[in-house]
Amino acid sequence: MIVNRWISGILTDMNSIIASILDRFPAIVIDGALATELEHRGYNLKDELWSAKILLEQPEAIKQLHYDYFKAGADCAITASYQATIAGFMKRGLNEQQALALIQKSVKLAIEARDEFWTEATNQAGRSKPFVAASVGPYGAYLADGSEYRGNYGLSEEQLMDFHRPRMKALIEAGADMLACETIPTPVEARALVKLLGEFQGVHAWISFSCCDEAHVNEGERLEECIRQIEASPFVDAVGINCTSPRFIPSLIREAKKATNKPVLVYPNSGETYDATRSDWDGQPVYESFAEEAKVWYEAGARLIGGCCRTSPDDIQGIARWVRNPR
Repeated sequence: MIVNRWISGILTDMNSIIASILDRFPAIVIDGALATELEHRGYNLKDELWSAKILLEQPEAIKQLHYDYFKAGADCAITASYQATIAGFMKRGLNEQQALALIQKSVKLAIEARDEFWTEATNQAGRSKPFVAASVGPYGAYLADGSEYRGNYGLSEEQLMDFHRPRMKALIEAGADMLACETIPTPVEARALVKLLGEFQGVHAWISFSCCDEAHVNEGERLEECIRQIEASPFVDAVGINCTSPRFIPSLIREAKKATNKPVLVYPNSGETYDATRSDWDGQPVYESFAEEAKVWYEAGARLIGGCCRTSPDDIQGIARWVRNPR
């Protein structure tokens, strides 16, 4: 029997949650886009803070979207802290304590939405209690120039650790169930994040890379090699790919599985291309049915599946439907 141990609100054996869901269902359903779905709902995110702008100005909209994803069938909510950084908020005129409070608010909103959803008995039927993963976006997200799709920051592991450390500490203290270190374009940043996990003994995370083709992360290194550099950490519970074109996902899953026996997670975007100069997206979705294509990712070996930019609660509902009712 696995005993769950809590330290600073973080479950120290996150595998118990992952294992318990995968023991009952073929996959864990991650939520979908936050920022682009807020834009779809009429909120203006044309700002260096992106979704963190709504965290500052209209937080109830974020809470409602988390609730809607739970209602659609998500087992996991990723918080609105992707582009929420101390430096970014201080550029907007907030002091450090105000910035830290907003970062922590991103976790509290997701927890509140989860707990309100779970109090309704009808929402508990045929599923596991959802968990909250606090988003740790890449350094490139703070730069707000599309660097998460390029990497090559020119920073050392130590410099990246110094950047990420205070935000990670704030997210941990806010009580998230785990960390979602996501859209990582470069192995040096992944290594920095894993070293930080070692500082926060007992805190677990997933590490998710952004990729440019069927085999390489956005900075150019092979995904397989990037995963080999971090997968031995006892604090990394899953590895995978996000905010990447869905057309590359089956091949990338196979690349990931060469380097790890840990669960592989995928939550790609819709296949459109982000234009950092216009802060907008070009093109059309790659597949008519995102949820049906997700079955291919499952067959390739993914066990945590959701959506990133330009996906919606409808997409997540479609994934949850076949995950919980396999034929």
